[in-house]
Amino acid sequence: MNRKLTRRTILRGLGVSMALPWMESVRAFADEVPTNSRVNEPPVRMAILFSGCGFHSRQWWVKGSGAEMELGEVLAPLKDYRDRLTFVQGLYNAEALKGNIHSSQTGNLLSGAPLASGGVIRSGTSVDQVVAQSVGHMTKLPSLVLGCEKANPSVHKNYSMLYSSHISWSSPTTPTPLEVYPALAFDQLFKDTSGRENLSVLDAVLEDASDFRRGLSQGDRQKLDEYLTSVREVEQRIAKAGKRGEMQGWRPTCTEPDMPRPTDGFPQDIVEHMRLMSDILVLAFQTDTTRVCTLKLNNDHGTLRFPHLGVDYMIHHLLSHTDSDDWLKVNQFFLEQMAYIAKRMDSIQEGERTLLDNSMLMLCSSMLNGNHDATKLPVVMLGTAGGQIKGGQNLDYRDQPNRQMCRLYLSMMNKMGVQLPSFGDADAPLAEV
Repeated sequence: MNRKLTRRTILRGLGVSMALPWMESVRAFADEVPTNSRVNEPPVRMAILFSGCGFHSRQWWVKGSGAEMELGEVLAPLKDYRDRLTFVQGLYNAEALKGNIHSSQTGNLLSGAPLASGGVIRSGTSVDQVVAQSVGHMTKLPSLVLGCEKANPSVHKNYSMLYSSHISWSSPTTPTPLEVYPALAFDQLFKDTSGRENLSVLDAVLEDASDFRRGLSQGDRQKLDEYLTSVREVEQRIAKAGKRGEMQGWRPTCTEPDMPRPTDGFPQDIVEHMRLMSDILVLAFQTDTTRVCTLKLNNDHGTLRFPHLGVDYMIHHLLSHTDSDDWLKVNQFFLEQMAYIAKRMDSIQEGERTLLDNSMLMLCSSMLNGNHDATKLPVVMLGTAGGQIKGGQNLDYRDQPNRQMCRLYLSMMNKMGVQLPSFGDADAPLAEV
C-alpha cells in the first residue's frame, strides 16, 4: 500500500466514504485528539437519549452503590452494567419551572436557558451542540441528531410544541435538524452524493477495504471484518423496515395495505425503528464518524403507541398519567433501548477498554413522572468516559443548594475536552461526575 494508515484514512467507493473503527495499528494525528487525551488512545464519545413524560413514580429508584446496587423495576434492564452506572437524582432546571408543562420543560432540558412564549422560538444552544462546535472538526459529522417520532409544530398552552419535539439546539432560535428516517441517517454516515439510494455502501467500498486490510495487524483485520458485517446487517434491515410488522398508533380494520409502502419511508414497527436508530448510533461512534449524538426516543407530550407490548389503547402521553403496570412496561421498553446500545458498545474492543468504557451514555427526561414534576429530573448514565467517571455511583443532590442540571453538563463537557467557565445557570461542574 502506498498510503499511510491514519485515523483520517477512510474507505472510498462511488459516491461513498466509510470511516473506520478505532484500531491499534492505525496511528492518529496529534491535532485530532482533545487536549485531555493521549494521542493513541480512543476518543471519548457522548450520547444523550431522551424519553418524554418521565417514568413510573414508584419504580424509578436505586439503592446502594457499586456492582451490588439495587435497581427499581424501570431500571432493571440495566442491571448487567451496574459497575459502570451512575444514577443521579435531584438535579433540575430552574427555567423549566417558569412556563407551562411539557414544552417549556423540554425546550431547555439540555441548555437551562429561558424560553420564549407566544409561539416564538427562543431557547439556548444545547450541551451536545456546544461540544460539537468544539470537537466536531475532528470527525466527518460534528454531531448526529436522531429521533423516533416526528416533530410537532403546533402550540400548547402558549408555547411552541417544537420545544417538546427537540432536545438539540444549534442556536437559541434553531433546533438542530432531527433525522427520523433510518435510511437517511445511515446515508449521513456513509454516502457522499445524492441519487444513489440503491447503491450498497459495503459493495461500493469492498475493493478499497481489501487493499486497506493488508496493512493491518491480525487483530485489526478481525475488527474490520466484524465492522463490515455489522454495516451489511444494518443495510439489510433498513431495506426491510416498514414492509411488515406492527403498525404504531391507531390500527385500521384493514389488515393489509392497498398500495406498496416505499422502502425509504418512516418505519411503522416501533421496535425495529428504535433498534435501527440505536445501531446507527453505535456505528457512528464505532467509526468515529461523530463523537456526539442525541437520540430522542419519543416526543414529550408524544403520541406513540406500543402494540408489541399489548399496550395499544392509549398514547404515550396519556399513559404517563396512569402510573399503571402498562406504563411500567413502556418505561422498561425505553430502558431496554439503552441496555441494547450499551451491550453493542461493550462488545466493541478499543485497546484496553470497550467502546462503552470510552463513552458517556445518558438517558434523561423532561420530568420525573407523568404528574409533570420537573423539580427533580431523572438521570441515569452508563460508561466511564475513558476511565474519567467512577462507575457504580448513586448520587443524590435533592438536599443540596447548588443542584443545577447544567452542572452535570459542565462535567460532561470537561470529559470531552471542552472547558467552559459556565454553562446555562451553572458555574461549576459536579465533582462526583
